[in-house]
Amino acid sequence: MLKIIKAQIKNIFNFYIRWLCKREFKQQSCPCFNERSVEFAFVFRHLEQIYPRKVLDVGTGTTALPHLMRNCGFLVTAIDNVKDYWSSSMINRHYYVIDDDITSSRLHGTFDFITCISVLEHIEKSDLAVRNMFKLLNPHGYLILTFPYTENSYVRNVYDLPGSTYGQDAAYICQSYSRRELTKWIQDNNGKIIDQEFWRFWDGDYWTVGNKGIPPCKVTAKEKHQISCILIQKKE
Repeated sequence: MLKIIKAQIKNIFNFYIRWLCKREFKQQSCPCFNERSVEFAFVFRHLEQIYPRKVLDVGTGTTALPHLMRNCGFLVTAIDNVKDYWSSSMINRHYYVIDDDITSSRLHGTFDFITCISVLEHIEKSDLAVRNMFKLLNPHGYLILTFPYTENSYVRNVYDLPGSTYGQDAAYICQSYSRRELTKWIQDNNGKIIDQEFWRFWDGDYWTVGNKGIPPCKVTAKEKHQISCILIQKKE
């Protein structure tokens, strides 16, 4: 009898999941591009080369990134500041996400590889967030950060810039970092940059400013860019 009840409950849940997937499939739209294809490609290229054992994804939200990394065989932990950042209805149906604030993390243990994809820019205490990510890294471990970036100037909130095309109603800021902040994080946390890419998504100087450029273009630090993908290694 217990097996029958469990099977019926499973069928109910499976029906709901199939219905949800089908609804999302039928309601697909493309209101605007985003940077995930560039960022995820950077992540998986370096996962392929480094092949870590334990991975932490910081700020997962509703994305499937932890699920994809787990499919590749890595042991993956996903965290997000669910209660403070998201509405009570937020759930990630791809992977289990621990409710944890990286600026005051309660995680135990350390990791070989940490990803923080388009998250840091929304954390006002970004120095503290980076420091805690380094604390959770094993010696010689790797950290991937991606965020809005312009080599020579920092902006506290690109959504407030003249010409910004979206984000004005957002409940959070979107910082654009520069070499100055990146250098400080490296020096303060005993790290070194292994790889850094620069990408142009807009014809303006900062993220969300100007006209979109599709497909995005990989450029040098001296050319106009609004996003950077960075691989950092902890020295010891």
